[in-house]
Amino acid sequence: MMNEILSWIIVITFLNGLLAFIGGALFYIFRKKFNKFLMFFVSFTTGALLGGSLFHLLPEALEELQLVNTAILSLIGFFSFLFLEKYLHWHHCHEGECEDHVANYLLILADALHNFIDGILIAGAFIISIPFGILTSILILAHELPQEISDFGVLLYGGWSKKKALIYNFLSQATSILGGILGYFFFSLQEYSLYLLPITAGSFIYIATKDLIPELMKEKNKKKIAINIAGIILGLLILLSAGFFVE
Repeated sequence: MMNEILSWIIVITFLNGLLAFIGGALFYIFRKKFNKFLMFFVSFTTGALLGGSLFHLLPEALEELQLVNTAILSLIGFFSFLFLEKYLHWHHCHEGECEDHVANYLLILADALHNFIDGILIAGAFIISIPFGILTSILILAHELPQEISDFGVLLYGGWSKKKALIYNFLSQATSILGGILGYFFFSLQEYSLYLLPITAGSFIYIATKDLIPELMKEKNKKKIAINIAGIILGLLILLSAGFFVE
Protein backbone atom coordinates (compact mmCIF):
# COMPACT_ATOMS: atom_id res chain seq x y z
CA MET A 1 0.00 0.00 0.00
CA MET A 2 2.78 2.42 0.92
CA ASN A 3 4.62 1.65 -2.33
CA GLU A 4 1.42 2.48 -4.21
CA ILE A 5 1.15 5.80 -2.35
CA LEU A 6 4.77 6.66 -3.17
CA SER A 7 4.12 5.84 -6.83
CA TRP A 8 1.13 8.20 -6.87
CA ILE A 9 3.21 10.96 -5.26
CA ILE A 10 6.04 10.60 -7.79
CA VAL A 11 3.65 10.53 -10.77
CA ILE A 12 1.68 13.58 -9.61
CA THR A 13 4.74 15.64 -8.72
CA PHE A 14 6.33 14.73 -12.06
CA LEU A 15 3.17 15.95 -13.80
CA ASN A 16 3.53 19.11 -11.75
CA GLY A 17 7.01 19.50 -13.21
CA LEU A 18 5.67 19.08 -16.75
CA LEU A 19 3.40 22.09 -16.20
CA ALA A 20 6.42 24.24 -16.98
CA PHE A 21 6.34 22.98 -20.58
CA ILE A 22 2.54 23.03 -20.77
CA GLY A 23 2.50 26.59 -19.49
CA GLY A 24 5.06 27.65 -22.09
CA ALA A 25 3.04 26.01 -24.88
CA LEU A 26 -0.22 27.60 -23.75
CA PHE A 27 1.46 30.99 -23.51
CA TYR A 28 2.11 30.85 -27.26
CA ILE A 29 -1.18 29.25 -28.21
CA PHE A 30 -3.29 31.78 -26.32
CA ARG A 31 -0.93 34.76 -26.27
CA LYS A 32 -3.35 36.90 -28.31
CA LYS A 33 -6.19 36.16 -25.87
CA PHE A 34 -3.96 35.60 -22.86
CA ASN A 35 -5.76 37.76 -20.31
CA LYS A 36 -9.26 36.57 -21.25
CA PHE A 37 -8.28 32.91 -21.06
CA LEU A 38 -6.24 33.31 -17.91
CA MET A 39 -8.75 35.30 -15.86
CA PHE A 40 -11.46 32.66 -16.18
CA PHE A 41 -8.93 30.03 -15.14
CA VAL A 42 -7.99 32.23 -12.16
CA SER A 43 -11.65 32.66 -11.14
CA PHE A 44 -12.35 28.91 -11.39
CA THR A 45 -9.19 28.14 -9.40
CA THR A 46 -10.28 30.66 -6.74
CA GLY A 47 -13.56 28.82 -6.23
CA ALA A 48 -11.85 25.43 -6.26
CA LEU A 49 -9.28 26.44 -3.63
CA LEU A 50 -11.94 27.93 -1.35
CA GLY A 51 -14.24 24.95 -1.89
CA GLY A 52 -11.48 22.46 -1.18
CA SER A 53 -10.61 24.26 2.07
CA LEU A 54 -14.15 24.88 3.34
CA PHE A 55 -15.90 21.72 2.15
CA HIS A 56 -13.13 19.14 2.64
CA LEU A 57 -9.93 20.10 4.46
CA LEU A 58 -11.35 21.96 7.46
CA PRO A 59 -14.39 19.68 8.10
CA GLU A 60 -12.15 16.61 8.00
CA ALA A 61 -9.66 18.22 10.39
CA LEU A 62 -12.46 19.15 12.81
CA GLU A 63 -13.48 15.49 13.06
CA GLU A 64 -10.23 14.71 14.90
CA LEU A 65 -8.80 18.03 16.10
CA GLN A 66 -10.32 20.59 18.44
CA LEU A 67 -11.67 23.81 16.95
CA VAL A 68 -8.93 25.92 18.51
CA ASN A 69 -6.15 23.64 17.23
CA THR A 70 -7.68 23.61 13.76
CA ALA A 71 -7.91 27.42 13.74
CA ILE A 72 -4.30 27.81 14.93
CA LEU A 73 -2.94 25.41 12.31
CA SER A 74 -4.98 27.11 9.60
CA LEU A 75 -3.48 30.46 10.59
CA ILE A 76 0.00 28.89 10.51
CA GLY A 77 -0.65 27.83 6.92
CA PHE A 78 -2.05 31.25 6.03
CA PHE A 79 0.76 33.30 7.54
CA SER A 80 3.47 30.94 6.30
CA PHE A 81 2.46 31.79 2.75
CA LEU A 82 2.24 35.47 3.69
CA PHE A 83 5.85 35.22 4.89
CA LEU A 84 6.92 33.55 1.64
CA GLU A 85 5.32 36.22 -0.49
CA LYS A 86 6.61 39.15 1.53
CA TYR A 87 10.18 38.07 2.21
CA LEU A 88 10.92 35.77 -0.72
CA HIS A 89 9.10 37.88 -3.32
CA TRP A 90 6.83 35.06 -4.39
CA HIS A 91 4.59 36.99 -6.73
CA HIS A 92 2.12 35.69 -9.32
CA CYS A 93 2.35 37.91 -12.37
CA HIS A 94 -0.97 37.07 -14.00
CA GLU A 95 -0.73 39.86 -16.54
CA GLY A 96 2.56 38.66 -17.96
CA GLU A 97 5.02 41.10 -16.40
CA CYS A 98 6.33 42.08 -12.98
CA GLU A 99 7.53 45.37 -11.57
CA ASP A 100 10.83 43.68 -10.78
CA HIS A 101 11.03 41.96 -14.18
CA VAL A 102 14.84 41.79 -14.23
CA ALA A 103 14.95 39.47 -11.21
CA ASN A 104 14.44 36.26 -13.18
CA TYR A 105 16.67 34.20 -10.94
CA LEU A 106 14.87 35.41 -7.83
CA LEU A 107 11.57 34.40 -9.41
CA ILE A 108 12.96 30.93 -10.20
CA LEU A 109 14.36 30.42 -6.68
CA ALA A 110 11.14 31.55 -5.01
CA ASP A 111 9.06 29.37 -7.32
CA ALA A 112 11.32 26.39 -6.56
CA LEU A 113 10.63 26.78 -2.83
CA HIS A 114 6.92 27.15 -3.50
CA ASN A 115 6.86 23.93 -5.55
CA PHE A 116 8.90 22.09 -2.92
CA ILE A 117 6.18 22.96 -0.39
CA ASP A 118 3.50 21.85 -2.88
CA GLY A 119 5.24 18.47 -3.08
CA ILE A 120 5.12 18.11 0.69
CA LEU A 121 1.40 18.98 0.68
CA ILE A 122 0.72 16.42 -2.05
CA ALA A 123 2.57 13.73 -0.09
CA GLY A 124 0.65 14.49 3.09
CA ALA A 125 -2.67 14.32 1.24
CA PHE A 126 -1.87 10.90 -0.28
CA ILE A 127 -0.78 9.58 3.11
CA ILE A 128 -4.29 10.40 4.38
CA SER A 129 -5.94 8.59 1.46
CA ILE A 130 -5.44 8.16 -2.29
CA PRO A 131 -8.78 9.82 -3.24
CA PHE A 132 -7.96 12.76 -0.99
CA GLY A 133 -4.49 12.97 -2.52
CA ILE A 134 -5.97 13.08 -6.02
CA LEU A 135 -8.39 15.85 -5.01
CA THR A 136 -5.63 17.92 -3.39
CA SER A 137 -3.36 17.37 -6.40
CA ILE A 138 -6.05 18.62 -8.79
CA LEU A 139 -6.37 21.80 -6.72
CA ILE A 140 -2.63 22.37 -6.68
CA LEU A 141 -2.19 21.65 -10.40
CA ALA A 142 -5.13 23.93 -11.25
CA HIS A 143 -3.47 26.72 -9.30
CA GLU A 144 -0.05 26.05 -10.80
CA LEU A 145 -1.02 26.16 -14.47
CA PRO A 146 -1.96 29.87 -14.59
CA GLN A 147 1.24 30.70 -12.71
CA GLU A 148 3.39 28.69 -15.11
CA ILE A 149 1.84 30.42 -18.12
CA SER A 150 2.52 33.84 -16.64
CA ASP A 151 5.97 32.90 -15.27
CA PHE A 152 7.07 31.87 -18.76
CA GLY A 153 5.99 35.25 -20.10
CA VAL A 154 7.80 37.01 -17.27
CA LEU A 155 11.08 35.17 -17.94
CA LEU A 156 10.90 36.06 -21.63
CA TYR A 157 10.14 39.66 -20.70
CA GLY A 158 13.21 39.60 -18.45
CA GLY A 159 15.46 38.80 -21.41
CA TRP A 160 15.81 35.03 -21.31
CA SER A 161 15.60 32.86 -24.42
CA LYS A 162 12.71 30.41 -24.84
CA LYS A 163 15.03 27.45 -24.21
CA LYS A 164 16.55 28.91 -21.06
CA ALA A 165 13.14 29.96 -19.71
CA LEU A 166 11.73 26.45 -20.27
CA ILE A 167 14.71 24.66 -18.69
CA TYR A 168 14.90 26.85 -15.59
CA ASN A 169 11.13 26.88 -15.18
CA PHE A 170 11.05 23.08 -15.35
CA LEU A 171 13.87 22.77 -12.79
CA SER A 172 12.05 25.07 -10.38
CA GLN A 173 8.80 23.17 -10.96
CA ALA A 174 10.49 19.78 -10.48
CA THR A 175 11.44 20.58 -6.88
CA SER A 176 7.93 19.35 -6.07
CA ILE A 177 9.23 15.81 -6.77
CA LEU A 178 11.87 16.20 -4.05
CA GLY A 179 9.28 17.70 -1.69
CA GLY A 180 6.91 14.83 -2.40
CA ILE A 181 9.49 12.12 -1.70
CA LEU A 182 10.73 13.76 1.50
CA GLY A 183 7.17 14.44 2.58
CA TYR A 184 6.26 10.79 2.03
CA PHE A 185 8.95 9.53 4.39
CA PHE A 186 8.20 12.19 7.00
CA PHE A 187 4.41 11.93 6.96
CA SER A 188 4.24 8.14 6.65
CA LEU A 189 3.59 8.27 10.38
CA GLN A 190 -0.19 8.66 10.24
CA GLU A 191 -0.45 10.78 13.39
CA TYR A 192 1.47 13.62 11.70
CA SER A 193 -0.50 13.67 8.47
CA LEU A 194 -3.71 14.90 10.12
CA TYR A 195 -2.10 18.21 11.03
CA LEU A 196 -1.45 18.96 7.37
CA LEU A 197 -5.19 19.34 6.70
CA PRO A 198 -5.77 22.75 8.34
CA ILE A 199 -2.29 23.96 7.33
CA THR A 200 -3.10 23.16 3.71
CA ALA A 201 -6.51 24.83 4.09
CA GLY A 202 -4.88 27.99 5.41
CA SER A 203 -2.42 28.09 2.53
CA PHE A 204 -5.20 27.57 -0.04
CA ILE A 205 -7.31 30.33 1.54
CA TYR A 206 -4.31 32.66 1.43
CA ILE A 207 -3.68 31.97 -2.26
CA ALA A 208 -7.35 32.53 -3.12
CA THR A 209 -7.99 35.66 -1.04
CA LYS A 210 -4.63 37.44 -1.15
CA ASP A 211 -3.30 36.46 -4.55
CA LEU A 212 -6.13 35.51 -6.91
CA ILE A 213 -9.17 37.55 -5.84
CA PRO A 214 -7.26 40.90 -6.02
CA GLU A 215 -6.45 40.10 -9.66
CA LEU A 216 -10.14 39.48 -10.37
CA MET A 217 -11.10 42.73 -8.61
CA LYS A 218 -9.15 44.70 -11.21
CA GLU A 219 -11.76 43.84 -13.85
CA LYS A 220 -14.16 46.72 -14.69
CA ASN A 221 -16.15 45.20 -17.56
CA LYS A 222 -19.55 44.02 -16.24
CA LYS A 223 -19.75 41.06 -18.60
CA LYS A 224 -16.28 39.85 -17.64
CA ILE A 225 -17.07 40.36 -13.95
CA ALA A 226 -20.13 38.12 -14.36
CA ILE A 227 -18.01 35.47 -16.13
CA ASN A 228 -15.45 35.58 -13.32
CA ILE A 229 -18.16 35.20 -10.67
CA ALA A 230 -19.56 32.25 -12.62
CA GLY A 231 -16.07 30.71 -12.66
CA ILE A 232 -15.78 31.03 -8.87
CA ILE A 233 -19.22 29.50 -8.34
CA LEU A 234 -18.40 26.65 -10.73
CA GLY A 235 -15.22 25.90 -8.80
CA LEU A 236 -17.14 25.90 -5.50
CA LEU A 237 -19.89 23.63 -6.85
CA ILE A 238 -17.46 21.10 -8.30
CA LEU A 239 -15.62 20.82 -5.00
CA LEU A 240 -18.90 20.62 -3.09
CA SER A 241 -20.11 17.78 -5.33
CA ALA A 242 -16.75 16.03 -4.98
CA GLY A 243 -17.62 15.42 -1.35
CA PHE A 244 -20.21 12.85 -2.39
CA PHE A 245 -17.62 10.48 -3.83
CA VAL A 246 -14.23 11.46 -2.27
CA GLU A 247 -14.11 9.78 1.08
